[in-house]
Amino acid sequence: MRRIFIYIFLFLILSCEERNQMGKGNDPHSFAVADVAWIKHMNLDIAVDFEEEKIKGRVIYEVERKEGASEIWLDTKDLTIQGVQISSDGRQAQPTPFELGNEDQYLGQSLKIQLEANTRFIHVDYETNPGAEALQFLPKELTADKKAPFLLTQSQAILARSWVPIQDSPALRFTYSAKVKVPAGLMAVMSASNPQALSETGEYEFQMEQPIPGYLLALAVGDFSFKALSENAGVYAEASVLDAAAEEFSELPEMIQIAEAMYGSYEWDRYDVIVLPPSFPFGGMENPRITFVTPTVLAGDKSLVSLLAHELAHSWSGNLVTNATWNDFWLNEGFTTYFENRIMEELKGKDYATMLAQLSFQSLSDEYPAMVKNGLEMDSRLAIDLSRRNPDDGMTSIAYDKGFFFLKLLEESVGREAFDSFLRKYFSDFAFKTMDTETFVALLNERLLDNYPDLAQKIRLQEWIYEPGIPDNIPFKASERFVKVGEAVNSWIAGVQLDSLKTESWTTHEWLHFIRTLPASISSEQMAQLDAAFSLSQSKNSEIQALWYKRSVEADYEAAYPYMKKFLIEVGRRKFLLPLYRSMIEEGRETELAQEIYSEARANYHPISVGSVDQLLKWTEN
Repeated sequence: MRRIFIYIFLFLILSCEERNQMGKGNDPHSFAVADVAWIKHMNLDIAVDFEEEKIKGRVIYEVERKEGASEIWLDTKDLTIQGVQISSDGRQAQPTPFELGNEDQYLGQSLKIQLEANTRFIHVDYETNPGAEALQFLPKELTADKKAPFLLTQSQAILARSWVPIQDSPALRFTYSAKVKVPAGLMAVMSASNPQALSETGEYEFQMEQPIPGYLLALAVGDFSFKALSENAGVYAEASVLDAAAEEFSELPEMIQIAEAMYGSYEWDRYDVIVLPPSFPFGGMENPRITFVTPTVLAGDKSLVSLLAHELAHSWSGNLVTNATWNDFWLNEGFTTYFENRIMEELKGKDYATMLAQLSFQSLSDEYPAMVKNGLEMDSRLAIDLSRRNPDDGMTSIAYDKGFFFLKLLEESVGREAFDSFLRKYFSDFAFKTMDTETFVALLNERLLDNYPDLAQKIRLQEWIYEPGIPDNIPFKASERFVKVGEAVNSWIAGVQLDSLKTESWTTHEWLHFIRTLPASISSEQMAQLDAAFSLSQSKNSEIQALWYKRSVEADYEAAYPYMKKFLIEVGRRKFLLPLYRSMIEEGRETELAQEIYSEARANYHPISVGSVDQLLKWTEN
């Protein structure tokens, strides 16, 4: 027994030494040791160099630390660190020793900086390298107006470290100020206070007074301008897109009012949106004060604005109360998907929200079997374990849709009034703080479920959060409007002519359900009939296009391939890319076509999308 205690003691000592050597704290995706020394404020002074495709400059951090702490750990990835200084006042800086750790595939390198007894400020001179994963420098040919180059950043999940040395953990918040120099004639915006007019000198200053985690640090530079939607909301876009975007997003002020009425005041001053070039890898990114969105949401009929409701909802769930680590990602996205659905119900009606919920159920039903098939069933837990993995692996329908249905189950179990009261207090009490799964479960029991004896067992709380799979008590309700769509499909299969189907009033969501409901055995001849009747291959709606092209590949409907190729070359949204490329290589259907298209399209994609598709296609540079 004594020997066992000695082994345990030695293990604890070695574990502590390993943590100190690696700089690893409680976040498996950051080298920062958060309980020793941490960043309080960041002052960024950088220049954007489009010719070299680099950001260059200095960052000054105001830090806090435990008494006696003699070092601080930052995260970096493929950065050139030119020098580090420390000071007590932010001005009289002296060089200090620093050390870059061994490179990790996902985490990059730790940056360990020595501190003195009176150190309050750290000065780091650095520059990024071409190909930095968070940065995409676009030539003018890949923008909407094709007049000027464009730069966009994507820091989530752990890519902020590739464009600024930082403590890149969602658990660590800081305020920031910034000076950014860009080429004359271009505008710059950040996740901060933003200009609404062009600076003739190309110099811009920013302030973010609310503390944010590193993944919400954002920058966009390009030839775009601003149009107000209300006193505290507006849109940025290139000239040819601006008016259409303003019209598409005209309901945004009403969405903000709906959200505030549900869960409390909007805490970020302004809510603006910037429409990015089509290579942006996500539908939207909830950067505070300025949501980044893909132009694929501009359908011309406001049919895809639920994406905007989703990003707005992040102003509470995610930005205000943030997942402590990426293992707790569902606390961001499940809550946000639930909140999005509630906003759309208020804006468009209950039947509309029910359609959105059914589409969520379909996404979940599609993705879970694929996880099982690929040996990733454990990733279907809400409380996922992403240690030693890319946190992007957790950005699946599980976090979004399983999380949504769990919260929907809670609402239906205790009643909307009680659940809304719980959420309002949750957002208020934990504003500008972080939340992990275990703390949330304890809070849920204490504040809500304990008021209803045996409810936690009845709803199977443990199963929903900690076990893989989709529980069979999922609160799914079929949409009546989708039922009618299904009847239309069955009528056509039974021989009814397509021109007699009543599709004139269908929304995007009904068309998506129509395509999803087509029989698996549909022939290329039947696909051609549908295309002749409804011009689906030539649709201008990106959601419809992506799903139609996927079904076209599965049905060997080759007439759609030229349109699919054009779509894949022009659009870099990962949500569309992966299913389409995957459908081409499954069972060897169109592997050569996938390789051919990707060889032409790859240069247009963001590094995040490139990484995902490279892995899928086992791509190697020739």
